Amino acid sequence: MSFVSSPLHMLERARSAFDVKTLERVLNFGHQGGFVPQEYDVDAHTGFFPPEPLPKLTAEFSIWEEALEKAQGLLYLASNQTEEAVSMRPQGECWRDAVRSWPILDTGSFSSNIRLLQRAHLVLAWVLHFYAHSIPKTYHIPTPRFSFLAPSPFRLPSAVDEQHPIPECVFRHRTETERGFYTVSAAVELKGVEMLQIIEAYMNLPNVTESTAIVKIGRDLVALAKIVKDLTEIFASVRDTIDPEAFFWLCRPWWNGSEVKGSQPGWIYEGVPNSASLDLAGPSAGQSSVMHALDIFLDIDHKLTQKRQPAPTEANKKSEQGFMERMRKYMPGKHREYLARVGAVPRSVREVARTTPSLQEPYNEVVAALKRLRDIHIRIACLYIVNQSTKTPPTASGVAADDVKKAADGHARGTGGNQTTILLKAGRDATQRAMLMDA
Repeated sequence: MSFVSSPLHMLERARSAFDVKTLERVLNFGHQGGFVPQEYDVDAHTGFFPPEPLPKLTAEFSIWEEALEKAQGLLYLASNQTEEAVSMRPQGECWRDAVRSWPILDTGSFSSNIRLLQRAHLVLAWVLHFYAHSIPKTYHIPTPRFSFLAPSPFRLPSAVDEQHPIPECVFRHRTETERGFYTVSAAVELKGVEMLQIIEAYMNLPNVTESTAIVKIGRDLVALAKIVKDLTEIFASVRDTIDPEAFFWLCRPWWNGSEVKGSQPGWIYEGVPNSASLDLAGPSAGQSSVMHALDIFLDIDHKLTQKRQPAPTEANKKSEQGFMERMRKYMPGKHREYLARVGAVPRSVREVARTTPSLQEPYNEVVAALKRLRDIHIRIACLYIVNQSTKTPPTASGVAADDVKKAADGHARGTGGNQTTILLKAGRDATQRAMLMDA
């Protein structure tokens, strides 16, 4: 399909941009001894993705890999009442029995290999979701202690191109909808590599008020606005390959995290004290490190700590203002350090633009492009989540209409458990308030 070529095209553009960056370094255009993204496990070609597919675990941990492979053909959502799903439940229970019988393995060997550590987390996270979503929510979930050694988000393990395809192990249905969702997510991350290079260049400027630096910042802001517009096109392309009904009813339930409802706990980890207090939200677009990097670089105030116009609405104030910060808890530690380093720059690009008339317009163009991206994101969320949440489940889902539980407050929620439209509109409005009003 025509959609598949888009991420590859974006990857090639990212690589071309990297070639220019390499040339600048060879010619000593950069500031020596400054900000080096590679120190934060941010790759020059693939950004926050590992540069190569994560290797399979060694034989010692083969029971984890084998369990994940078997799960795909055995397990169905607990809510699925189709004849096929019901007939497979005895085999599903055998699979869960095997997981419950796992020995506690020594994970010390992962301490010297971050890629194996990430692979182990990926495998166990998927096993956990297969386990939890195929049984009644009242069950306790035993889990290997390894899961708590390196918390990180539910991520794709590698870049997506002909040499590095999405591993089949992350698919439950192997449908075009599921593949399309992962591909779009990966394309956004890879296109974002170009943004990271602009951020790196700014961080390494010895004097951001120097005339030559001002020229470069202006040129980079123009380029950044174009990149954000390209990201918006990638976001919008989901409608080409991702079916809203299949996404909401067949794929999305497997990604939901543990949601605590009132006095009812979410997933309980046997042997883990206070496991109900752990951060166990499902994967969310809010966990994208590359989008966090862009927000921090532009000084988008999601926490409403700065006095900007227009004033936040009542709905903005009711939204979870610490959402973005909370989502960083799901990121790898090095990536959190990267974001903290970008946020600690002495003068933000917004501050420089505010005091430099020639930069105000290009800065505002970037903000306007990001606001437009978030407008599109809201529309997509309405199409794929809000609208579907009000419809009758399709026959293929095996969910009876009477069994569909609506949110008590009437708001559709994302996989991370948040009120979808309220949260996204708050993010969009926070972006709008970053505009420099005297431009």
